[in-house]
Amino acid sequence: MGSSKLGSSLLVPSVQELAKSNNARAAVPPRYIREREELVTRSASDDIKNGGSVINAAVGDDEVPVIDMEKLLSPDSMASELSKLHFASTHWGFFQLINHGVSSALLEKVKAEVEQFFNLTMEEKQKFWQREGEVEGFGQAFVVSDEQKLDWADLFFLVTQPPSERKPHLFPNLPLPLRDTLEAYSMGLKKTAMEILVHMARALDMEENEMRELFDDGHQSMRMNYYPPCPQPNQVIGLTPHSDATGLTILLQLNQVEGLQIRKNGNWVSVKPLPDAFVINIGDIVEVIRSNHEKLFLC
Repeated sequence: MGSSKLGSSLLVPSVQELAKSNNARAAVPPRYIREREELVTRSASDDIKNGGSVINAAVGDDEVPVIDMEKLLSPDSMASELSKLHFASTHWGFFQLINHGVSSALLEKVKAEVEQFFNLTMEEKQKFWQREGEVEGFGQAFVVSDEQKLDWADLFFLVTQPPSERKPHLFPNLPLPLRDTLEAYSMGLKKTAMEILVHMARALDMEENEMRELFDDGHQSMRMNYYPPCPQPNQVIGLTPHSDATGLTILLQLNQVEGLQIRKNGNWVSVKPLPDAFVINIGDIVEVIRSNHEKLFLC
């Protein structure tokens, strides 16, 4: 998975640093201000997610489904939980996963150390900044022109699995203990992702090995998003609405702020994060697999 496959991004200022400046406290720079059309409801056909709670749209009463991994693994409750998983995958494309097996202690370490990482000095952060023609490192994703509107957020993105694909100047040079913590977290997520995919295969009456063969290469990346306070929150977007072109996205929220919104039936539904839960987003690749398999099954 080389840089060309991941894409590239133009270098942009740090929003975290910008938010600290006196000028930004009074008014957000024009490049971050979105047109009203971008801040209101899209068409009902858009099943996409938004990284901030700034869109003025009606929110439905439904809540994102919750799936219990322990019930998926228990013979007594597997069938009913598989049915819930199938419903969540088909009708939502999202669910919260509880009892997933990644320890609370590790999750707390991830949260604390990622926060410390974003609070490094700019001099230290520059060592991990995006390089020309790449998307990994500190910056923003897929900025292709100097006129493009920017998100009110900083990100840090890097490939984590397999180790042979890691950039030598990024993962191996992360400060300790963050490097070791992300190593353990990466392995935990790899195991969790495969368990989810195998159970999706069961829910679809697919052969488990078929799903394993599709994802056993273990390609994995991590994206850490930081959303600084904003003096004009109703005029910016934390993360541009999008769908994920991956197999699965496993999201760990570092606090209980209801920032993530999911588009469903024409409404933006806020995710109310549960303690120690993962929010699972079924990416485009798995959605294509699911759709194709169900069509074949119906034939």
